[in-house]
Amino acid sequence: MPRITVLGAGVCGLAAAMLLARDGHDVTVLERDPAPVPDTLDEALTSWERGGVAQFRQAHYVQPRGREVLEECLPDVRAALAAAGALQFNALGGMPPTIADRTPRPGDERFATITARRPVIESVLARAAQAEPGVEIRRGVAVEALTARWYDGTPHVTGARTDRGDELVGDLVVDAGGRRSALPRLLEAVGARPPLEQAEDSGFIYYTRFFRSCDGGRPESRAAPLTPMPSFSVLTLPGDNDTWSVTLYISAGDRPLKALRHAENWDAVLAACPRHAHWADAEPLTDVVPMGGVVDRYRRMVVDGEPVATGVVVLGDAWACTNPSLGRGIALGLMHARRLRDFVRYHLEHRVEMVEVWDTATEVELTPWYRATVGEDRARRAALEADRAGAAPPPPPRGDAGVLALPAARCDRRRGPLPGLPRHPLVPGAARGGPRPAGPRRARARAGPRRRPAAAPGARPRAAPRAGELIAVRRRVRPARAPPPACAIRRPRP
Repeated sequence: MPRITVLGAGVCGLAAAMLLARDGHDVTVLERDPAPVPDTLDEALTSWERGGVAQFRQAHYVQPRGREVLEECLPDVRAALAAAGALQFNALGGMPPTIADRTPRPGDERFATITARRPVIESVLARAAQAEPGVEIRRGVAVEALTARWYDGTPHVTGARTDRGDELVGDLVVDAGGRRSALPRLLEAVGARPPLEQAEDSGFIYYTRFFRSCDGGRPESRAAPLTPMPSFSVLTLPGDNDTWSVTLYISAGDRPLKALRHAENWDAVLAACPRHAHWADAEPLTDVVPMGGVVDRYRRMVVDGEPVATGVVVLGDAWACTNPSLGRGIALGLMHARRLRDFVRYHLEHRVEMVEVWDTATEVELTPWYRATVGEDRARRAALEADRAGAAPPPPPRGDAGVLALPAARCDRRRGPLPGLPRHPLVPGAARGGPRPAGPRRARARAGPRRRPAAAPGARPRAAPRAGELIAVRRRVRPARAPPPACAIRRPRP
């Protein structure tokens, strides 16, 4: 039985381990974080320490293609997520009220998904992986070194040595170590050439709060889930068990708006956004959860047409990671894990072919999403910096970045974004005969005719706060706001 070692027990690593084990492989997962999987969801939400996952407490979302992978390959995990309270919904149900044509159309089912907070997703997946025959998970175990043999001037990775002195020898090492992957350092230690790596700070800081519904309902969608404002962006995402998150993110260079880390300032900014203020009319579950230093990073294990090493592949965020506000990470990771299972079936015994074919598939199917996201990040940073400098906004991004851009390009600085249908490019629909997911351009073409906004009766509600309101917030003066609902003053609970 082929033996495979997976480095990292996050969502991608666990999904890959289960898929490979169900294909007949013996899989060992090594996870550096020592904390065991909590017995209950409440413990996962409040006390599970996942220091290796910087974004563990931040907002998460599963795009529809991630749901498709779960339904096709891990239906028991999807069922367990539903049983744990994950939200099952169709993104088209969140169309703004100004969309008049709500008639169902062929293909609308592609936008259905299931989503939850990250601790819920990972704890459900971890319990399923622990019970999976053929999967062994060792927590609190770090990889100290890789073992390798050399063929024709290229190292072939044969296994991994842990900090406890154990040596795992096998047929393949899968790096699913996420954003903090140590693979370049480990490869350097065995004498391999460095992989191709490109990295840049995304330039954003995130300030997130989580809420629970007072009546079991979700807030009405009055704007796109990700709405750009002149000085910041608002991201609203549904979650599990009648919860949701609201994230305000800013340019890392906007020092006055870093005061959003204080709840009173965060509340004041959201209250000044007429299309989003009602998302805070609920029970707060957390204080403001900040995150900065988010890096857009891309790695490639084939350089100048030659593998830097064989016997090892990179997966998910260990391959490429981006600004998480577009919510693509989990879906792309699950897609990557499914493709890994497919390629291991046919190429595992061919050490060079396995790496080269994996590199080609990743470049064709996933790298366009990375490039487009980086382009969108750059465009959004430029728009925020132009606003700070009082300059005219830059033109919208071109090419794939423009295809994937959310309504920033349609944003009128006086009225805010025009209402419209937020299109998620990571939706199912690729032909199963040749399982190549659509690139950014094809995804847009498949989305079909756009639902046009109806003429709204009366005055259009503002999307962005007026300049005076934002200035007041910057001076830490809280604008008047209606008192919170009764349930919102209860003691926060997970």
